Amino acid sequence: MYARGKEFDRIREVVAEAETDEPLTAREILDLLDERGEEFESAHEVATVLGRQARNGDVTVIRSLPYRYTLCELGEGA
Repeated sequence: MYARGKEFDRIREVVAEAETDEPLTAREILDLLDERGEEFESAHEVATVLGRQARNGDVTVIRSLPYRYTLCELGEGA
């Protein structure tokens, strides 16, 4: 669980630095991570981390094709 929390922190930081107002796909987030030298295996791994955090209210999942994700600002989640 601790490792997943750290992975989410890395994702949240990179997405915040990107300053995008639009929901992103796991692939788009993976591309942002790659640009900043953060190592994630696949878009599936990103989606898994985000899906787990959605249970806590830290991520909104937009169930379209493909799924899109909006990350809550620090302090906004549950």
